[in-house]
Amino acid sequence: MIERFLEQFLFTSRWLMAPFYVALVVALAGLLVKAVQHTIHFMMHVVSGTESEVILGVLALVDLTLTGSLIVIVVFSGYENFVSRIEHSDHKDWPEWMGTIDFTGLKLKLLSSIVAISAIQLLRAFLDLKNVSDRDLMWQTGIHMVFVVSGLVLAWTDRLTEHGPKGGGKPTAGGH
Repeated sequence: MIERFLEQFLFTSRWLMAPFYVALVVALAGLLVKAVQHTIHFMMHVVSGTESEVILGVLALVDLTLTGSLIVIVVFSGYENFVSRIEHSDHKDWPEWMGTIDFTGLKLKLLSSIVAISAIQLLRAFLDLKNVSDRDLMWQTGIHMVFVVSGLVLAWTDRLTEHGPKGGGKPTAGGH
Protein backbone atom coordinates (compact mmCIF):
# COMPACT_ATOMS: atom_id res chain seq x y z
CA MET A 1 0.00 0.00 0.00
CA ILE A 2 2.73 2.51 0.99
CA GLU A 3 4.91 1.36 -1.88
CA ARG A 4 2.09 1.86 -4.40
CA PHE A 5 1.31 5.34 -3.00
CA LEU A 6 5.00 6.30 -3.12
CA GLU A 7 5.35 5.07 -6.69
CA GLN A 8 2.23 6.99 -7.75
CA PHE A 9 3.50 10.11 -5.98
CA LEU A 10 6.91 9.85 -7.67
CA PHE A 11 5.33 9.16 -11.06
CA THR A 12 2.99 12.14 -10.72
CA SER A 13 5.87 14.39 -9.66
CA ARG A 14 7.11 14.39 -13.28
CA TRP A 15 4.51 17.13 -13.89
CA LEU A 16 6.71 19.46 -11.85
CA MET A 17 8.89 19.60 -14.98
CA ALA A 18 6.10 21.12 -17.10
CA PRO A 19 6.63 24.70 -15.82
CA PHE A 20 10.29 24.46 -16.82
CA TYR A 21 9.25 23.77 -20.41
CA VAL A 22 6.77 26.67 -20.27
CA ALA A 23 9.62 28.88 -19.03
CA LEU A 24 11.72 27.78 -22.01
CA VAL A 25 8.89 28.78 -24.37
CA VAL A 26 8.85 32.21 -22.69
CA ALA A 27 12.64 32.37 -23.18
CA LEU A 28 12.10 31.47 -26.85
CA ALA A 29 9.74 34.44 -27.15
CA GLY A 30 12.45 36.64 -25.59
CA LEU A 31 14.96 35.29 -28.09
CA LEU A 32 12.52 36.17 -30.88
CA VAL A 33 12.38 39.76 -29.62
CA LYS A 34 16.20 39.90 -29.78
CA ALA A 35 16.17 38.38 -33.29
CA VAL A 36 13.69 41.00 -34.50
CA GLN A 37 15.77 43.80 -32.92
CA HIS A 38 18.93 42.43 -34.50
CA THR A 39 17.25 42.04 -37.90
CA ILE A 40 16.02 45.65 -37.85
CA HIS A 41 19.47 46.91 -36.82
CA PHE A 42 21.13 44.66 -39.42
CA MET A 43 18.87 45.84 -42.25
CA MET A 44 19.44 49.50 -41.35
CA HIS A 45 23.22 49.04 -41.68
CA VAL A 46 23.53 46.40 -44.40
CA VAL A 47 24.11 48.89 -47.22
CA SER A 48 26.67 51.00 -45.38
CA GLY A 49 28.42 48.11 -43.64
CA THR A 50 31.56 46.36 -44.75
CA GLU A 51 31.46 42.81 -46.02
CA SER A 52 32.81 41.56 -42.70
CA GLU A 53 30.14 43.48 -40.77
CA VAL A 54 27.40 42.00 -42.96
CA ILE A 55 28.79 38.49 -42.50
CA LEU A 56 28.99 39.05 -38.73
CA GLY A 57 25.37 40.24 -38.75
CA VAL A 58 24.24 37.16 -40.65
CA LEU A 59 26.21 34.90 -38.30
CA ALA A 60 24.51 36.55 -35.34
CA LEU A 61 21.13 35.70 -36.89
CA VAL A 62 22.26 32.12 -37.53
CA ASP A 63 23.41 31.93 -33.91
CA LEU A 64 20.04 33.15 -32.64
CA THR A 65 18.26 30.68 -34.94
CA LEU A 66 20.34 27.73 -33.73
CA THR A 67 19.73 28.73 -30.12
CA GLY A 68 15.98 28.89 -30.81
CA SER A 69 16.13 25.47 -32.45
CA LEU A 70 17.97 24.14 -29.42
CA ILE A 71 15.18 25.41 -27.18
CA VAL A 72 12.53 23.74 -29.36
CA ILE A 73 14.42 20.43 -29.24
CA VAL A 74 14.66 20.63 -25.45
CA VAL A 75 11.01 21.61 -24.99
CA PHE A 76 9.44 18.92 -27.17
CA SER A 77 11.87 16.09 -26.54
CA GLY A 78 12.19 16.81 -22.85
CA TYR A 79 8.46 17.07 -22.38
CA GLU A 80 7.85 13.81 -24.23
CA ASN A 81 10.71 11.98 -22.49
CA PHE A 82 10.03 13.16 -18.96
CA VAL A 83 6.44 14.42 -18.63
CA SER A 84 3.89 13.08 -21.11
CA ARG A 85 3.53 11.99 -24.72
CA ILE A 86 2.15 14.52 -27.17
CA GLU A 87 -0.53 13.25 -29.53
CA HIS A 88 0.82 14.33 -32.91
CA SER A 89 -1.39 12.32 -35.26
CA ASP A 90 -3.73 15.33 -35.52
CA HIS A 91 -0.92 17.58 -36.79
CA LYS A 92 -0.16 17.20 -40.50
CA ASP A 93 3.00 19.32 -40.34
CA TRP A 94 4.44 17.57 -37.28
CA PRO A 95 8.22 17.14 -37.78
CA GLU A 96 9.20 13.50 -38.17
CA TRP A 97 11.82 13.54 -35.39
CA MET A 98 9.37 14.74 -32.74
CA GLY A 99 7.96 11.87 -30.78
CA THR A 100 10.72 9.49 -31.85
CA ILE A 101 13.79 10.97 -30.18
CA ASP A 102 14.88 9.19 -27.02
CA PHE A 103 17.07 10.53 -24.23
CA THR A 104 20.29 9.45 -25.97
CA GLY A 105 19.20 11.13 -29.18
CA LEU A 106 18.23 14.23 -27.20
CA LYS A 107 21.70 14.40 -25.62
CA LEU A 108 23.38 14.07 -29.00
CA LYS A 109 21.13 16.69 -30.63
CA LEU A 110 21.73 19.08 -27.74
CA LEU A 111 25.48 18.67 -27.84
CA SER A 112 25.50 18.96 -31.64
CA SER A 113 23.56 22.22 -31.38
CA ILE A 114 25.93 23.53 -28.72
CA VAL A 115 28.94 22.65 -30.90
CA ALA A 116 27.34 24.46 -33.86
CA ILE A 117 26.58 27.53 -31.73
CA SER A 118 30.13 27.50 -30.36
CA ALA A 119 31.54 27.18 -33.89
CA ILE A 120 29.56 30.20 -35.03
CA GLN A 121 30.80 32.22 -32.06
CA LEU A 122 34.35 31.19 -32.91
CA LEU A 123 33.87 32.08 -36.58
CA ARG A 124 32.51 35.47 -35.55
CA ALA A 125 35.62 36.02 -33.43
CA PHE A 126 37.91 35.03 -36.33
CA LEU A 127 36.09 37.44 -38.66
CA ASP A 128 36.46 40.24 -36.13
CA LEU A 129 40.10 39.67 -35.16
CA LYS A 130 40.87 43.38 -34.76
CA ASN A 131 38.37 43.56 -31.87
CA VAL A 132 39.18 40.23 -30.21
CA SER A 133 42.20 39.69 -27.99
CA ASP A 134 44.50 36.72 -28.46
CA ARG A 135 43.56 35.59 -24.95
CA ASP A 136 39.82 35.65 -25.74
CA LEU A 137 40.41 33.83 -29.02
CA MET A 138 42.46 31.17 -27.23
CA TRP A 139 39.71 30.66 -24.64
CA GLN A 140 36.98 30.47 -27.27
CA THR A 141 38.99 27.94 -29.27
CA GLY A 142 39.71 25.87 -26.16
CA ILE A 143 36.09 25.88 -25.04
CA HIS A 144 34.93 24.96 -28.55
CA MET A 145 37.37 22.04 -28.62
CA VAL A 146 36.05 20.84 -25.25
CA PHE A 147 32.53 20.83 -26.74
CA VAL A 148 33.73 18.97 -29.85
CA VAL A 149 35.65 16.34 -27.87
CA SER A 150 32.73 15.96 -25.43
CA GLY A 151 30.37 15.38 -28.35
CA LEU A 152 32.66 12.79 -29.89
CA VAL A 153 33.12 10.98 -26.58
CA LEU A 154 29.37 11.02 -25.90
CA ALA A 155 28.59 9.67 -29.38
CA TRP A 156 31.30 7.03 -29.03
CA THR A 157 30.11 5.85 -25.59
CA ASP A 158 26.50 5.75 -26.79
CA ARG A 159 27.59 3.70 -29.78
CA LEU A 160 29.53 1.31 -27.53
CA THR A 161 26.51 0.97 -25.26
CA GLU A 162 24.21 0.36 -28.22
CA HIS A 163 26.43 -2.34 -29.78
CA GLY A 164 27.89 -3.78 -26.60
CA PRO A 165 26.70 -6.73 -24.53
CA LYS A 166 23.11 -6.54 -23.33
CA GLY A 167 21.31 -8.68 -20.81
CA GLY A 168 23.32 -11.72 -19.76
CA GLY A 169 26.47 -10.61 -21.54
CA LYS A 170 25.39 -11.89 -24.96
CA PRO A 171 26.43 -9.66 -27.83
CA THR A 172 23.67 -8.11 -29.93
CA ALA A 173 23.20 -8.98 -33.59
CA GLY A 174 25.03 -5.79 -34.62
CA GLY A 175 27.70 -6.05 -31.90
CA HIS A 176 31.36 -6.83 -32.42
